[in-house]
Amino acid sequence: MTIRLVTFDALHTLITPRLPIYVQYSQTFAPYLGVLEPELLRQSFKVALKQVQKDKPAYQEDSGAEGWWSEVIKRTAIGAGADPQAVDSSLRHIVPSLMERFSSREGYKLFHDSLPVLRRLYDMNIRTALVSNTDTRMRPVLKDLGITSYLDPILLSEEVEIEKPDAKIFRLAFSAQPVAVGLQESVHVGDELDSDHRGARAAGMHALLLRRVGPEGAGERKEEGENIKGVQIVNDLWGVLKWVEQQNTGNH
Repeated sequence: MTIRLVTFDALHTLITPRLPIYVQYSQTFAPYLGVLEPELLRQSFKVALKQVQKDKPAYQEDSGAEGWWSEVIKRTAIGAGADPQAVDSSLRHIVPSLMERFSSREGYKLFHDSLPVLRRLYDMNIRTALVSNTDTRMRPVLKDLGITSYLDPILLSEEVEIEKPDAKIFRLAFSAQPVAVGLQESVHVGDELDSDHRGARAAGMHALLLRRVGPEGAGERKEEGENIKGVQIVNDLWGVLKWVEQQNTGNH
Protein backbone atom coordinates (compact mmCIF):
# COMPACT_ATOMS: atom_id res chain seq x y z
CA MET A 1 0.00 0.00 0.00
CA THR A 2 1.19 3.50 -0.89
CA ILE A 3 -0.18 6.73 0.61
CA ARG A 4 -0.44 9.49 -1.98
CA LEU A 5 -2.81 11.96 -0.30
CA VAL A 6 -3.02 13.26 3.29
CA THR A 7 -6.01 15.41 4.24
CA PHE A 8 -5.93 17.46 7.43
CA ASP A 9 -8.47 19.06 9.72
CA ALA A 10 -7.64 22.71 10.49
CA LEU A 11 -8.37 23.75 14.08
CA HIS A 12 -6.42 21.85 16.77
CA THR A 13 -4.67 19.87 14.01
CA LEU A 14 -2.66 22.33 11.88
CA ILE A 15 -3.54 25.54 13.72
CA THR A 16 -4.40 26.49 17.28
CA PRO A 17 -5.72 29.68 18.93
CA ARG A 18 -2.86 32.06 19.78
CA LEU A 19 -4.43 32.34 23.23
CA PRO A 20 -7.27 30.09 24.48
CA ILE A 21 -10.49 31.16 22.75
CA TYR A 22 -12.21 32.04 26.04
CA VAL A 23 -9.28 34.37 26.90
CA GLN A 24 -9.61 36.14 23.54
CA TYR A 25 -13.37 36.40 24.06
CA SER A 26 -12.78 37.81 27.54
CA GLN A 27 -10.41 40.48 26.19
CA THR A 28 -12.99 41.54 23.59
CA PHE A 29 -15.95 41.41 26.00
CA ALA A 30 -14.28 43.41 28.80
CA PRO A 31 -14.84 47.01 27.54
CA TYR A 32 -18.55 46.30 27.01
CA LEU A 33 -19.50 43.65 29.57
CA GLY A 34 -16.83 43.95 32.27
CA VAL A 35 -14.50 41.13 33.26
CA LEU A 36 -16.23 37.75 33.28
CA GLU A 37 -15.04 34.76 35.33
CA PRO A 38 -12.53 32.89 33.09
CA GLU A 39 -13.66 29.39 34.08
CA LEU A 40 -17.33 30.26 33.54
CA LEU A 41 -16.43 31.72 30.16
CA ARG A 42 -14.48 28.61 29.17
CA GLN A 43 -17.37 26.30 30.05
CA SER A 44 -19.98 28.60 28.54
CA PHE A 45 -18.16 28.79 25.19
CA LYS A 46 -17.91 25.01 25.04
CA VAL A 47 -21.65 24.59 25.72
CA ALA A 48 -22.70 27.41 23.35
CA LEU A 49 -20.59 26.05 20.49
CA LYS A 50 -21.97 22.55 20.88
CA GLN A 51 -25.58 23.80 21.04
CA VAL A 52 -25.33 26.01 17.96
CA GLN A 53 -23.51 23.29 15.98
CA LYS A 54 -26.42 20.98 16.78
CA ASP A 55 -29.16 23.54 16.10
CA LYS A 56 -27.67 25.04 12.93
CA PRO A 57 -25.19 22.73 11.19
CA ALA A 58 -23.01 24.02 8.34
CA TYR A 59 -23.70 27.68 9.17
CA GLN A 60 -27.30 27.41 7.98
CA GLU A 61 -28.20 30.96 8.88
CA ASP A 62 -29.59 33.75 6.69
CA SER A 63 -26.74 36.02 7.73
CA GLY A 64 -24.09 33.35 7.08
CA ALA A 65 -21.11 32.75 9.33
CA GLU A 66 -21.42 36.12 11.08
CA GLY A 67 -25.00 35.37 12.15
CA TRP A 68 -24.01 31.86 13.22
CA TRP A 69 -21.08 33.07 15.31
CA SER A 70 -23.13 35.94 16.70
CA GLU A 71 -25.39 33.32 18.28
CA VAL A 72 -22.37 31.47 19.77
CA ILE A 73 -20.91 34.72 21.12
CA LYS A 74 -24.24 35.84 22.61
CA ARG A 75 -24.84 32.49 24.34
CA THR A 76 -21.25 32.41 25.60
CA ALA A 77 -21.48 35.85 27.21
CA ILE A 78 -24.90 35.28 28.81
CA GLY A 79 -23.91 31.78 29.96
CA ALA A 80 -20.86 33.27 31.71
CA GLY A 81 -23.04 35.68 33.67
CA ALA A 82 -23.10 38.82 31.51
CA ASP A 83 -26.19 41.01 31.64
CA PRO A 84 -28.43 39.97 28.69
CA GLN A 85 -29.42 43.57 27.88
CA ALA A 86 -25.80 44.69 27.86
CA VAL A 87 -24.97 41.76 25.58
CA ASP A 88 -27.76 42.64 23.13
CA SER A 89 -26.72 46.29 22.95
CA SER A 90 -23.00 45.57 22.47
CA LEU A 91 -23.10 42.62 20.04
CA ARG A 92 -22.81 44.99 17.06
CA HIS A 93 -19.35 45.97 18.36
CA ILE A 94 -18.22 42.63 19.80
CA VAL A 95 -19.12 40.34 16.88
CA PRO A 96 -17.22 42.21 14.10
CA SER A 97 -14.21 42.57 16.41
CA LEU A 98 -14.06 38.83 17.13
CA MET A 99 -14.78 37.90 13.49
CA GLU A 100 -11.83 40.03 12.39
CA ARG A 101 -9.56 38.72 15.11
CA PHE A 102 -10.18 35.11 14.09
CA SER A 103 -9.52 35.88 10.42
CA SER A 104 -5.76 36.22 10.79
CA ARG A 105 -2.63 35.39 12.75
CA GLU A 106 -3.95 37.70 15.50
CA GLY A 107 -6.26 34.89 16.59
CA TYR A 108 -4.34 31.78 15.48
CA LYS A 109 -0.87 30.30 15.17
CA LEU A 110 0.59 27.14 13.62
CA PHE A 111 1.57 24.19 15.76
CA HIS A 112 5.37 23.75 15.83
CA ASP A 113 5.18 20.68 13.59
CA SER A 114 2.65 21.89 10.98
CA LEU A 115 4.92 23.61 8.46
CA PRO A 116 7.86 21.16 8.71
CA VAL A 117 5.55 18.14 8.18
CA LEU A 118 3.70 19.77 5.26
CA ARG A 119 7.08 20.57 3.66
CA ARG A 120 8.34 17.04 4.20
CA LEU A 121 5.21 15.51 2.64
CA TYR A 122 5.61 17.88 -0.32
CA ASP A 123 9.24 16.76 -0.73
CA MET A 124 8.00 13.14 -0.70
CA ASN A 125 5.61 13.99 -3.57
CA ILE A 126 2.59 13.30 -1.35
CA ARG A 127 -0.34 15.64 -1.92
CA THR A 128 -1.95 17.42 1.05
CA ALA A 129 -5.42 18.97 1.41
CA LEU A 130 -7.66 20.53 4.07
CA VAL A 131 -11.13 19.30 5.09
CA SER A 132 -12.61 21.50 7.80
CA ASN A 133 -15.98 22.23 9.41
CA THR A 134 -15.47 25.97 9.41
CA ASP A 135 -16.32 29.18 7.57
CA THR A 136 -14.54 31.19 4.89
CA ARG A 137 -12.39 33.11 7.39
CA MET A 138 -10.14 30.05 7.49
CA ARG A 139 -8.74 31.02 4.07
CA PRO A 140 -7.13 34.32 5.18
CA VAL A 141 -5.91 32.59 8.37
CA LEU A 142 -4.09 29.88 6.39
CA LYS A 143 -2.70 32.48 3.99
CA ASP A 144 -1.51 34.70 6.85
CA LEU A 145 0.20 31.69 8.44
CA GLY A 146 1.92 30.76 5.16
CA ILE A 147 0.54 27.27 4.45
CA THR A 148 -2.08 27.84 1.73
CA SER A 149 0.29 26.73 -1.04
CA TYR A 150 0.63 23.28 0.56
CA LEU A 151 -3.11 22.54 0.71
CA ASP A 152 -5.09 21.67 -2.42
CA PRO A 153 -8.02 21.65 -2.24
CA ILE A 154 -9.08 23.64 0.81
CA LEU A 155 -12.59 22.38 1.61
CA LEU A 156 -14.55 24.48 4.11
CA SER A 157 -18.02 23.38 5.22
CA GLU A 158 -19.54 26.85 4.78
CA GLU A 159 -18.43 26.96 1.14
CA VAL A 160 -19.31 23.41 0.10
CA GLU A 161 -22.41 23.21 2.36
CA ILE A 162 -21.42 19.77 3.63
CA GLU A 163 -20.04 18.98 7.08
CA LYS A 164 -17.88 16.15 8.34
CA PRO A 165 -18.62 13.31 9.08
CA ASP A 166 -20.55 13.28 5.76
CA ALA A 167 -18.47 11.15 3.36
CA LYS A 168 -19.20 13.59 0.52
CA ILE A 169 -16.88 16.30 1.88
CA PHE A 170 -13.98 13.84 2.07
CA ARG A 171 -14.63 12.58 -1.45
CA LEU A 172 -14.50 16.13 -2.81
CA ALA A 173 -10.79 16.09 -1.95
CA PHE A 174 -10.31 13.30 -4.49
CA SER A 175 -12.21 14.88 -7.37
CA ALA A 176 -9.92 17.92 -7.09
CA GLN A 177 -6.69 15.93 -7.55
CA PRO A 178 -4.89 16.32 -10.91
CA VAL A 179 -4.02 12.59 -10.88
CA ALA A 180 -6.45 9.91 -9.72
CA VAL A 181 -5.88 8.82 -6.10
CA GLY A 182 -7.58 5.77 -4.59
CA LEU A 183 -9.40 5.97 -1.25
CA GLN A 184 -7.00 3.39 0.21
CA GLU A 185 -4.09 5.59 -0.92
CA SER A 186 -5.23 8.38 1.40
CA VAL A 187 -5.37 9.18 5.09
CA HIS A 188 -7.25 11.88 7.02
CA VAL A 189 -5.82 13.45 10.18
CA GLY A 190 -7.92 15.29 12.77
CA ASP A 191 -8.77 15.62 16.46
CA GLU A 192 -12.49 14.71 16.43
CA LEU A 193 -13.40 11.04 16.82
CA ASP A 194 -16.77 11.31 15.07
CA SER A 195 -16.22 14.04 12.46
CA ASP A 196 -12.65 13.23 11.52
CA HIS A 197 -11.89 9.61 12.31
CA ARG A 198 -15.27 7.92 11.82
CA GLY A 199 -16.17 10.21 8.92
CA ALA A 200 -12.98 9.44 7.01
CA ARG A 201 -13.29 5.71 7.68
CA ALA A 202 -16.91 5.74 6.46
CA ALA A 203 -15.70 7.45 3.28
CA GLY A 204 -13.24 4.59 2.73
CA MET A 205 -10.06 6.41 3.75
CA HIS A 206 -7.50 5.55 6.38
CA ALA A 207 -7.71 7.80 9.44
CA LEU A 208 -5.41 8.91 12.25
CA LEU A 209 -6.85 10.51 15.39
CA LEU A 210 -4.65 13.29 16.76
CA ARG A 211 -4.18 13.37 20.51
CA ARG A 212 -1.45 15.89 21.35
CA VAL A 213 0.20 15.47 24.74
CA GLY A 214 0.01 18.18 27.40
CA PRO A 215 -1.26 21.77 26.96
CA GLU A 216 -1.07 21.52 23.14
CA GLY A 217 -3.90 18.99 23.22
CA ALA A 218 -6.15 21.05 25.50
CA GLY A 219 -8.41 22.27 22.70
CA GLU A 220 -9.00 18.91 21.03
CA ARG A 221 -12.56 17.60 20.81
CA LYS A 222 -12.53 14.79 23.34
CA GLU A 223 -15.88 13.35 24.33
CA GLU A 224 -16.33 11.98 27.85
CA GLY A 225 -16.14 8.21 27.85
CA GLU A 226 -15.30 8.03 24.15
CA ASN A 227 -14.49 4.57 22.82
CA ILE A 228 -11.16 4.67 21.02
CA LYS A 229 -10.63 0.92 20.89
CA GLY A 230 -9.11 0.02 17.53
CA VAL A 231 -8.53 3.69 16.65
CA GLN A 232 -5.09 4.60 15.34
CA ILE A 233 -3.76 7.50 17.40
CA VAL A 234 -0.83 9.85 16.79
CA ASN A 235 0.51 12.32 19.36
CA ASP A 236 1.75 14.91 16.86
CA LEU A 237 2.15 15.45 13.12
CA TRP A 238 5.58 13.81 13.17
CA GLY A 239 3.62 10.67 14.07
CA VAL A 240 1.60 11.13 10.87
CA LEU A 241 4.79 11.40 8.85
CA LYS A 242 6.20 8.27 10.47
CA TRP A 243 2.98 6.33 9.75
CA VAL A 244 2.99 7.44 6.09
CA GLU A 245 6.65 6.46 5.71
CA GLN A 246 5.94 3.04 7.20
CA GLN A 247 3.06 2.43 4.78
CA ASN A 248 5.14 3.55 1.83
CA THR A 249 8.13 1.39 2.67
CA GLY A 250 6.13 -1.68 3.71
CA ASN A 251 7.26 -1.62 7.37
CA HIS A 252 3.92 -2.44 9.00
